[in-house]
Parts: sequence; structure tokens; C-alpha cells
Amino acid sequence: MKITWTKTPRWVKLIFTNLVWDIPNNEQKVYLTFDDGPIPAVTEWVLDLLKSEGIKATFFCIGANIQKHPEIYQRILNEGHQTGNHTFHHLKGWKTTSKEYVQNVQSCEIEMKKWGPNNTKLFRPPFGKITPNQVNALQNLGYKIIMWDVVSHDYNKTISSEKCLNNVITKSAQGSIIVFHDSLKAEKNLKYALPKALHFLKNNGCIFDVLT
Repeated sequence: MKITWTKTPRWVKLIFTNLVWDIPNNEQKVYLTFDDGPIPAVTEWVLDLLKSEGIKATFFCIGANIQKHPEIYQRILNEGHQTGNHTFHHLKGWKTTSKEYVQNVQSCEIEMKKWGPNNTKLFRPPFGKITPNQVNALQNLGYKIIMWDVVSHDYNKTISSEKCLNNVITKSAQGSIIVFHDSLKAEKNLKYALPKALHFLKNNGCIFDVLT
């Protein structure tokens, strides 16, 4: 399964029902998520923006980045955001043995617990690439595997910042799990699209919540 779409098709959600793609609700809630941090300047900029807007989000963090920037990771927690596991080395599941993949996820969890409370078992596979065996192994360890309903494609330098914004505001709906990236690769598109997307969603009655 190669994930190239902006909004996950319904047929994919019906086939892969053991993965979390969205969270249906009756309160117009959406779930803002960020992958690949913590990164100096970029993650800090996101945190400043979320604080000014009164919004909480879920950050899927890379263990190696937590190790390098624990103060930013602690700030994420201190400001009331949720964190999730994104492997220690940003591994592609399709190119990694299940044993190595699970060990890498566990290494990230150990790193997360060094710097703050981690009461959830949220996991998002880098690139959305994970094998059935890896899914089963992680779920047996208590992990909840979080995918997404809408991806901004902010990391894609071949698309415009305006297109990145449009991806989010035209595809998001009640219950959507929305993905941005607090990474250097995504920085240009992120800084253009995120503030405008937040204002659009808020103005259309959306409520932001964290994953649990």
C-alpha cells in the first residue's frame, strides 16, 4: 500500500480496520498531529503558534530527535500537548525486519520516558509504511497505531504552500486526523499553511483535541 493521496479513501479504512484513520464524534472535533520533531526553531514555532491560538495537538516524535533536544520535548509535554512514538530512527517498515522495527519503537519509548510522563501507547509509522507482522507485534505490546484522514503534504517541496493549505481546508471534516510535519523539510510550507488552516478550521466551528 503506497500512500500518496491527500484524504485517505474510505475503502482503505474499511480494509485496514485495525488502524486508526479518524475519530468519529458529534462535537466537530478534529485532531491536529505533527510528525518528525522535536526540531529547534520549527517545533518551537509550532508550539508558539498553538499557544497563541489555544490549541492542543499530538506530536509523533522521533527518538533520536528527543535525545538531541529533550528541552523541546519537555516543553511539548509542559504545554499540555500529547506525544506519540515515531520510531527512534524514522524507519521504513517495509524495508525493516519486524524484530528490528519493534526494537526501534521500544527504544523511542524508552527515550520518551526519560524526559517526561508517557501515559499513552500511540504510534505512527514513518511514511505510513508498516507490515501486517509489525502491526500485530506492536498491537500485542499495547500500541495503538495512528494513521490519518488528511495529510497536508507539507514535506513535499514540489508542491506550493498554497496547495498545502488547500489540501487541509478542503479535505478536513469532523473527526479528521490531520498531519503536518515539524521538520526542516516542511518548514516553508508549514509556516505558510498552518496558521491559515487553523484560522479556517476554527472559523468553521472545529474544535481541536488530542489523541488518547
